[in-house]
Amino acid sequence: MVQLKADVLVLGAGMVGVSAALHLQKLGRDVILVDRHERAGEETSYGNAGLIECASVFPYMFPRDFKQILQYALNRSPQVRYSISDLPDFLPWLVRYYFASSPQRALHSAMAELPLIQQSLVEHEALIDEAGVPELLRRTGWLKLFRSETSLAKAVREAERAGQYGVASEILDSKAIAAREPHLTGDFAGAVHLPAPGFIADPAALARAYAALFVRKGGRFVVADARSLTQEAGGWRVDRVAAREAVVALGPWSDLVYRPLGYAIPLGFKRGYHLHLKPGGNAVLNHPVLDSDLGFLLAPMNQGIRLTTGVEFARRDAAPSPIQIDRALPRARSLFPLGEAIEAKPWMGRRPCLPDMLPVIGRAPRHPGLWFDFGHQHHGLTLGPVTGRLLAEMMTGVTPFADPLPFAADRFG
Repeated sequence: MVQLKADVLVLGAGMVGVSAALHLQKLGRDVILVDRHERAGEETSYGNAGLIECASVFPYMFPRDFKQILQYALNRSPQVRYSISDLPDFLPWLVRYYFASSPQRALHSAMAELPLIQQSLVEHEALIDEAGVPELLRRTGWLKLFRSETSLAKAVREAERAGQYGVASEILDSKAIAAREPHLTGDFAGAVHLPAPGFIADPAALARAYAALFVRKGGRFVVADARSLTQEAGGWRVDRVAAREAVVALGPWSDLVYRPLGYAIPLGFKRGYHLHLKPGGNAVLNHPVLDSDLGFLLAPMNQGIRLTTGVEFARRDAAPSPIQIDRALPRARSLFPLGEAIEAKPWMGRRPCLPDMLPVIGRAPRHPGLWFDFGHQHHGLTLGPVTGRLLAEMMTGVTPFADPLPFAADRFG
């Protein structure tokens, strides 16, 4: 028996789902937000570098450099590792990722996403103000450190290219790095400072603040299993909650809903890890700092210094592996004074990715009233509010602020 009814069910209370619910609510829809957890932001949205990456014009595509590919293949890259036993599961997706990363197709993806990237911080600022949590947003930007002249030169070229699209950056020498971050140690060829991106000191708290705003404005949050989604006369139902329309915003678990409905959208997973540590002594980290050549990032979160790893290719639900954290931790300690770990074990998350590094946003082609909003790759925190706005405009008949065609579900055939 149906107990609750609404105009729209939004399945998933991560940053993407909560943002979609807020924008639909703003445009007059009665929305129920559904999640298996009692709080928002408990899965992928909990663990990330905390960056609202409004400067990230070019997506993370598969490299074309042979030496780098060979390093990946031999599992010797600090930025990427893979599980050999899981290779049959993700290799077909990896091949599609490689072909989608050709220079021409990569540029197409970048230009399609550019309006979203450029608007991303603006949308967050509006929600942060309305939610009353300005303390979660810091205006530091972030630093990319480079240990070799070769990697620095490549980064400078990339910064110049991004500058053509309005992205500000500053190249720092070793003295300038020491002035910005006096507690870092190491031999650096230089760094790139990106001043525009916002930094969120507690990404999970931001998702919860947005969810609290949604509820204060009359929205309803229901704990239920989205896998029970069924189509019925007049709309969609999850357990005892029903609505005319439903939005699948389940991140890396979206396939558990769309595959039974007959969709073969090629969703892949880039797993990643983080660990919070206490700063050593009186050491202070002023910015998120990426050690580009060694493949880890340190971010000054409210919980402590967050050490984040690169990418791990493995089955979504395979057991966590400590390898990347174990490798990164001594390198991180040599970069910045770190004390004891705050958690007993590292956290693991899954980034939901499509081969072209664009999310799926829009109507489900064969099911009236069903909508998709997932696959935000490395930018779920960044893009959640802006794709929520785009989706809400599409669902309510408002002229979309950006072209939604590149994000259509049927682009994969």
